Amino acid sequence: MSPEMFAYPFLFVAIFVESFILVTLLSKPSRDARARGPATLFPTVAIIVPCWNEMTTLAATCESLLALDYPKEKLEIILVDDGSTDATPSIMQSFAHHPQVRIILKENGGKHTALNAGIASTEAELIGCLDADSFVEPDALREIVPCFIDERVAAATAAMSVHRPKNMLQHMQNAEYTFGISLRHSFSSVNGLYVTPGPFSFYRRSIVSELGGFRYGHQTEDMEMALRIQHAGHKIDNAPRARVYTKAPDTLSKLIKQRTRWTSGFLRNILGEYRGLIGNRRHGTLGMLVLPSALLSIVSSILLFSLVLFKLTRHASAAIEIRTGIPLSYAMIPHGSFDWFYFPASVYLFLGVATLLASFTLIAIGKRISRTPGNLTLGIASYAVSYAFVAPLWLISATSDVMRGKRRGWRY
Repeated sequence: MSPEMFAYPFLFVAIFVESFILVTLLSKPSRDARARGPATLFPTVAIIVPCWNEMTTLAATCESLLALDYPKEKLEIILVDDGSTDATPSIMQSFAHHPQVRIILKENGGKHTALNAGIASTEAELIGCLDADSFVEPDALREIVPCFIDERVAAATAAMSVHRPKNMLQHMQNAEYTFGISLRHSFSSVNGLYVTPGPFSFYRRSIVSELGGFRYGHQTEDMEMALRIQHAGHKIDNAPRARVYTKAPDTLSKLIKQRTRWTSGFLRNILGEYRGLIGNRRHGTLGMLVLPSALLSIVSSILLFSLVLFKLTRHASAAIEIRTGIPLSYAMIPHGSFDWFYFPASVYLFLGVATLLASFTLIAIGKRISRTPGNLTLGIASYAVSYAFVAPLWLISATSDVMRGKRRGWRY
């Protein structure tokens, strides 16, 4: 049996999941704020910005929040310093004169403790979270608040993009985030979301209090809270036109560190306290499709990456053996013309191309339904060339950490 035979099932599953996302998007049109209900309903909202050494981006984050198009008397912004060692507290104090802004200083205890400190200081109906390296569009809050007209909704997520991508790695992440817009909007329609990202996710305060507030969650407190919400039988919605922009890692080492934390947190949460969600028909698409597919995607990515490395090594060894003894000047001369008839087409190649084309389609749909400005051509090109080779690096790192019981710091 050839090694490629092991890859076929995983590629078929990838195409199936992408087809499910596409069909769901086509069968359930994008729901904007106007479709959910009247724009005259303005619940009280508190947006918490947890900070730890965020002096370089905090001011711009606060300015974007103060520019939100929402009744001022219904909106408060809570800046929580989690024991920063830089000038973050001073930056916070420069906003203390704004009547909407409240500042909390506390000892370092982790992001979940900063969020809980902010929640304890307010009586707002809705609680929002915004990372201190993210920035929102003025209409973002008006887009996301109508999600909560449905009393069954406990949380809602926004549409994330990379803030001003500069290099190829950041453009790749921007395309990936835009793919995520389609994915989250599709899964939200079948209540299949299992993470409420830090940039501009909102929660119904009463339910967060009922569930006991935020927890450590293996350094992925937003994912742990989403899984707890789902486990309790509540819904998580999505507002694809609530646009938020976040800073993305600009080097490969920073990206791998960030994604290793995300992936190891997912594995520890879903294989630990929330393993009962997997395959649980009571939790519908989340239990029967989304979570099993997420786990399978980790295994398949590592397997396919290993397979590619194996084949490249084998072909390189064969080429070296064949050319041994042949003068280099002769070996480098092209002999004859290339005939496409002999191109090594296979089911393996066909499935890989189909998966990639489906990804491009979902990236384009994500950009359209979120109305995110900008050109994604460079992002799609970067995604096509590098994502399949970069993603396995953090998947292997995270899987290794979980198997060895190794835990890393937030910024290591």
